[in-house]
Amino acid sequence: MALREILKFGEDALRKKCRPVTVFDDRLATLLDDMRETLQSADGAGLAAPQVGILRRAVVIDVHDKHGMIELVNPEIISEEGVQVADEGCLSAPNEWCRVERPNVVTVRAYDRFGKEFTLTGRDLLARAICHEVDHLDGILFTDRVKSEIPTRK
Repeated sequence: MALREILKFGEDALRKKCRPVTVFDDRLATLLDDMRETLQSADGAGLAAPQVGILRRAVVIDVHDKHGMIELVNPEIISEEGVQVADEGCLSAPNEWCRVERPNVVTVRAYDRFGKEFTLTGRDLLARAICHEVDHLDGILFTDRVKSEIPTRK
């Protein structure tokens, strides 16, 4: 496993729509392992492949709940419920925080690293993280969804 460089806002890759993963092999496993290690090192809640320069539909999420580290390959949000508005940040925009509206509950259909399909329902912070990371796969940044800015914090 290796740490990958996290791209910062302004990098072209962050605005591109990612291609689906079609081959579930050692190369994908290495990417997911590297993303896990990079996320843990950066102490973030989620990381999408375009944030490390790979334009594929893969994300890792860890909001330190009962689910632990989650890998979503080719994720598709299939249902949303409720509304939450909260502070949101991004590893690609250090020290930038904005108030963003997201669903309170989301269900996502995705594949694991072996190509097995599954669904996962997330609430609260996990729902927010799923939406944030899936947005990255479509070239959407959290600042595109700002409701009202809040002071920058560290």
